[in-house]
Amino acid sequence: MRLVAAMVLLAASAPEQPTAVVAEYDGIIHPIAAEFLTGAIDEADRVNADLVVFVLRTPGGLMDSMRDIVSRMVSSRAPVVVFVGPSGSRAASAGFLLALAADVAVMAPGTHIGAAHPVSGSGEPMDETMAQKAASDAAAYARSLAAPRGRNEELAAEAVTESRAFTDQEALNASPPLIDFIARDVPDLLRTLDGREIRRFDGRTASLATAGIATTAVEMSRRQQFLAAIAHPQIAYLLLSLGILGLTVELWTPGAVLPGVAGGLCLLLAFFALQVLPVNAVGVLLILFGVGLLLLELMVPSFGALGIGGTISVLVGSLMLTDTVPGVSVSRPLVFAVTGTLAALVLFLGRLAIQAQRAPTAMGMEALAGVEARTIEALAAGGEGQVRVHGEIWRARSRQPLPAGARVRVTGADGLTLTVEPVDAAPSKGEA
Repeated sequence: MRLVAAMVLLAASAPEQPTAVVAEYDGIIHPIAAEFLTGAIDEADRVNADLVVFVLRTPGGLMDSMRDIVSRMVSSRAPVVVFVGPSGSRAASAGFLLALAADVAVMAPGTHIGAAHPVSGSGEPMDETMAQKAASDAAAYARSLAAPRGRNEELAAEAVTESRAFTDQEALNASPPLIDFIARDVPDLLRTLDGREIRRFDGRTASLATAGIATTAVEMSRRQQFLAAIAHPQIAYLLLSLGILGLTVELWTPGAVLPGVAGGLCLLLAFFALQVLPVNAVGVLLILFGVGLLLLELMVPSFGALGIGGTISVLVGSLMLTDTVPGVSVSRPLVFAVTGTLAALVLFLGRLAIQAQRAPTAMGMEALAGVEARTIEALAAGGEGQVRVHGEIWRARSRQPLPAGARVRVTGADGLTLTVEPVDAAPSKGEA
């Protein structure tokens, strides 16, 4: 009994195993990314973790989302490590500023950071004064993040004002350096951190003990994965294109329902993604204007002028759609494929509409001329009887006798009585 009690007391007095929360993110910095990364810090605080590690790969993104992440990193109870990896990865633009804000900044061999020059989130060109103000503001922000960690403020500012980028060796060998050390992977990072003393953002120092530390991976929820997938430029553009195609088909065939419902759903999801992504407002307007011209081509015969103008407008707008952040754009092969498909479909439908408008209109008895029929009863020469035409029963007259069930052709009409003759080798317009 005493042995059991001693073991319980020993277990209670033994120190808990240190833990590290690891969150890996690969993509654009947007509100969904901010929700995920700040949530990882919240989870670390909840479980009383000793360390938070962000494995980061990003071309950049929205400054507002990046600032939200930085604010939460600064207030984190546990030190935050930003690891740019694995080899071949990058943390550009907003990702560079996240690395500066980390308690520990680490890069894998063969990675690079930097190129953080600000651009207009709406895609509108900034005049020289506004561009200088934006660059100066971002450079000051970069210096404010680098200074508390003792990192190179001058290079941090140049990454903004001159769009400079740095390899892992350049970032480490700078004086003072931009990062703390280079590691191959997360286990190598944790081994190197053991016993290292770091400086927190508020000036406090902390000594890290990561020997034998346990790691807990935090992953995106299904909702976050779904929204992050939609917010990818390629997916957003495909949703926008499918939505336009669906509504076009619905307008061409009213009452089909399914194309309209699917198109409307795709457009709603595309509009959500375009709110999250840094898009060019002029590009969106050009796409909408081009779609309007293509739809007019279906209604107004313009001999292709509206269709060609609409295709050009959609193409130019698509190329401009997500070019506001380097590395965050729709691939050109996808743009050409979608634009070509949309233009071909609309022009094909427009051609059918023109052919239908030019076709001679046949009404009443004229529509029956040349149509094949079948006698219901025998017809005497010059006499009348009944024939079936397109499922309808008509009175008919023939100049020669016809047996019941004979195939005949309508040659004319006298009031409501058809004139028929036996079918010969001449072509007809249809069958009874």
